[in-house]
Amino acid sequence: MIKNLFYIPLSWLYSLGVAIRHVLYNQHLWLSFTVETPTICVGNLAVGGTGKTPMTAYIVHLLLQNGYHPAILSRGYKRSTHGFVMADSVSTVDTIGDEMMQLHRAFPDVPIAVCESRVRGARQLQRQVENLDVIVLDDAMQHRSLRCGFTVLLTAYDHLYIDDHMLPWGTLRDLPSRALAADAVVVTKCPEGIRPIDMRVVDNRLHLPTYQQLHFAGIDYAPMEQDGTPLVLCGIAQPQYMMNYVLAHYPQAELMAYPDHHHYTPNDIDDIMERSQHFDFVLTTEKDIQRLRTTSLVERLAAVNKRLIALPIRVKFYSPKQTFDRQILNYVHENSHK
Repeated sequence: MIKNLFYIPLSWLYSLGVAIRHVLYNQHLWLSFTVETPTICVGNLAVGGTGKTPMTAYIVHLLLQNGYHPAILSRGYKRSTHGFVMADSVSTVDTIGDEMMQLHRAFPDVPIAVCESRVRGARQLQRQVENLDVIVLDDAMQHRSLRCGFTVLLTAYDHLYIDDHMLPWGTLRDLPSRALAADAVVVTKCPEGIRPIDMRVVDNRLHLPTYQQLHFAGIDYAPMEQDGTPLVLCGIAQPQYMMNYVLAHYPQAELMAYPDHHHYTPNDIDDIMERSQHFDFVLTTEKDIQRLRTTSLVERLAAVNKRLIALPIRVKFYSPKQTFDRQILNYVHENSHK
């Protein structure tokens, strides 16, 4: 309680700073830029845990299916490089970040770039990539220097942005009013079997303006076909969703959790190996395995006849997915310069 009371004034100060920043952009004292190529922003208001990377993958897959040539642009969180970097055959977690490495492995033929400046990154992609139809920006809602043509805002079902507080009291890194900048709002991580009445309750609570469309989606994990009991290893913002799914198939599974985007050290690997002795295999996320491949864990597990397995996930819509798909495709079609 005392900790929360200490955080409240800090949250107010942070809110004031964010509000001033938006005023500077709104009054054109700080400049925003556009690029010729259609741009789709996938973002949220909170710090992690809403499923931006799976949604980015869903949109990229949708665009590819419909004959478009997309590129992906992100900051490349926790990478060791600086400036504009294109993903290639020698890219690693250190050069482009774990999430972009995950997307690079999923879409090896899609141009993927990281850059601190979204404006510079988008312009560089336009210069370097032929037949570029659309740029999908992963986690760019707070980067107002680039005005995106279409914005998808994600908010978790069990932690809606309207129920949250600004940092450090809560997890919001931007003002709730910033949600008005979105063209589509997707309530993610909805429970399996969510009912229409549950969706209506959320719809009424969010009370979106008429120009925004509301969608509901969940996480669709790959089938669990391994024999034995896993040690679940992850460094993500909200591990409970994955753990709940695993426990439904392996009731004796245990979780070994690290902070989001954790850099696994040799000591961590020693701890993991020691604990893994009591389990048949180690189950991790697609994001974590990008970082774990750079450690000795894979080889050390193989030496004791155990496996490190990534559990794939994808977006599963509970509201009509055709409505969301049509929003995305209509925007790209109407703004394409072909």
